[in-house]
Amino acid sequence: MNVLGFGDNTVDRFVDRGTDYPGGNCVNVAVYARRLGLDAAYLGVFGDDDLGTFLRTAVTAQGVAVDHSPVRRGGTSVSTLHVRDGDRVFLGYDEGGEAVREPLVLDRGLLAYAASFALVHSSVYSRTEAELPGLAAAGPLISFDFSDEAEFRTPAYLDRVCPHVDLALLSCSHLDEPATRGLLAEVVGRGAGTALATRGLDGAIAYDGRVTVTAPARHADPGSMSDTMGCGDAFLAGFVVALLRDGWSRRVPPAPETLEHALR
Repeated sequence: MNVLGFGDNTVDRFVDRGTDYPGGNCVNVAVYARRLGLDAAYLGVFGDDDLGTFLRTAVTAQGVAVDHSPVRRGGTSVSTLHVRDGDRVFLGYDEGGEAVREPLVLDRGLLAYAASFALVHSSVYSRTEAELPGLAAAGPLISFDFSDEAEFRTPAYLDRVCPHVDLALLSCSHLDEPATRGLLAEVVGRGAGTALATRGLDGAIAYDGRVTVTAPARHADPGSMSDTMGCGDAFLAGFVVALLRDGWSRRVPPAPETLEHALR
């Protein structure tokens, strides 16, 4: 079992701490999958600036392979944020250099490499939508993070992505439960195999077109938490690793009890 993060990387700059952290949805999922015991790799473009070197070094130090990721001339993207009452608040975003932002096209060699993984994870921030049909046809399971912005939930966008996705993650803490369930049904109806909604303090819901499974949020000791950065990525990584360990594949979709176990 192995997992590939395919897409974005960025630096998360906490101005209140004066500290830069490696990040990006696809980087995080790969790193967390590795920490949970799976082999993992990251495939994406690194900038050739100091921040790009910092990112590449940090990801490699976590035991995540980056040997197929190209380095392009240009600056690395930076998210600027701070923590307020335990929650991270975004202050701005620098997209980085144009060459670094240019999507990575999967040639025959990279496609074969990506297809060697049990699961490939990508996201709306990765600009990988055009690669999804070929990647899905090559065989690996595909998970995709739709984040929470309205622009990534239009019928046109969902129709472009959902048919090629085995697991869709949607951040829904701003929606009530009926609206969340309706969105999950729409995503599955437009082609996704299973849809997973995280709802912050209201827990999580998974739907596969047949059954709906829910799980409450667990209350954590406030003293054990620094901030909420990366929580959704960690939740998704734990979910997919649990599914893979329970035998999830294209031929074997998750049973209801498998989804329940993964949510726990």
